[in-house]
Amino acid sequence: MPYQGSCHCGAVAFTVTADLPAEVYECNCSICRRKGLLLTFVPATAFTLDSGEASLGRYRFYKHRITHRFCTTCGTEPFAEGEQNGQPMRAVNIRCVPAADLAAIPRKAVNGAAF
Repeated sequence: MPYQGSCHCGAVAFTVTADLPAEVYECNCSICRRKGLLLTFVPATAFTLDSGEASLGRYRFYKHRITHRFCTTCGTEPFAEGEQNGQPMRAVNIRCVPAADLAAIPRKAVNGAAF
């Protein structure tokens, strides 16, 4: 069942055509740790940006493989863009999805600091 998400101020909104994830990834890299991101990865074809393209900033660091997208008004990072196994993907910050019960979704630790 599709789910929706947004940044804090609502300027950026998206829909993912997939079920809510059974688990999310909690990465300890420098940016995920500081932002508290909880991520699920979906094919780009399952992700629709419903509004806010003009409100999105871009941030890339380290190997520049992932483009972190954030709202330039409220600073929230609802998703990132990149590739997974050579295919375009979106890393969705599940904290930006109101329907997600964060306490009920298991977290899988990722040692991104070692990448």
